[in-house]
Amino acid sequence: MARPRVNTPSTAQLRNMAHPQNLFERRMSKFLREPPSVRLAANVIVTATALVVVVGGVLIRLLDHKEYSSVWVGMWWILETITTVGYGDYTPKAITGRLVSAAVMLWGVAFLAIITAAITSVFVARAQRERALGQAEEEAPVMAGLVRVDQQLADLTEHSKQVDERLEQLMQLIERSNPKP
Repeated sequence: MARPRVNTPSTAQLRNMAHPQNLFERRMSKFLREPPSVRLAANVIVTATALVVVVGGVLIRLLDHKEYSSVWVGMWWILETITTVGYGDYTPKAITGRLVSAAVMLWGVAFLAIITAAITSVFVARAQRERALGQAEEEAPVMAGLVRVDQQLADLTEHSKQVDERLEQLMQLIERSNPKP
């Protein structure tokens, strides 16, 4: 009976998984791997916005080329749309252009909202961790004092046992030295 063939990734595939090749994948991997900074968060937002603008500009130029004479004009219109400025100097006339417009509006708003929410949640988690560390640092002297009090109580308990043993020995000596009448 033949053994079933197992699909295992090659070394090159594993290397590509560990080191993504495209810019977006590399930035997202870095963002998820490292604690985010304001600079890194801004980088992710700028990259996502640029991606939406470039892809949308190319699409609108390809699908509504009568209205948008170049990719640059398409990207200008996409930038107006995604930032909700909407000057109105360019508007898609063809159905395909309007479909691209609707897709860009929904995609841009949803995509940027999700990225912004993810970044915000990471910052909130970081603030909570820092607050917890701050509390731990504030409580450290109190905890050290409690450890000292606990040690002193243990020492007092041991000393009390020794005193009780000596008292017992004294009681026995007194009973032996005083005969009962």
